[in-house]
Amino acid sequence: MTDPQLPDAIRAFVDATNTGDSDAFVAAFTADAYLNDWGREFHGHEGVRSWDSTDNIGVHSHFDVVSLAPGEGPDEHVVTLTVTGDGYNGTGPMRFTLRDGRIARLTIS
Repeated sequence: MTDPQLPDAIRAFVDATNTGDSDAFVAAFTADAYLNDWGREFHGHEGVRSWDSTDNIGVHSHFDVVSLAPGEGPDEHVVTLTVTGDGYNGTGPMRFTLRDGRIARLTIS
């Protein structure tokens, strides 16, 4: 499937993961970002970087976008991704809340 027109911050999240650019990955998030991965919580750039090193770029994840749908609010988006790599492999939704052109909240479930 051709990637849908993703908001810039989500596109940066996907592209940084796929190119293994941890600094660009963290830069896609607000300084006070909140990331929840199946109940595990990470806060701010430090938390995002930690998650990235153990669950994302650190395990060579690759994202293929399956679909994009609106979330419940005006800056919320649900992106279904297929993830492959040396960690989690599968397809599922990620819920993004954007603020000021960056990811303020990410929930993976």
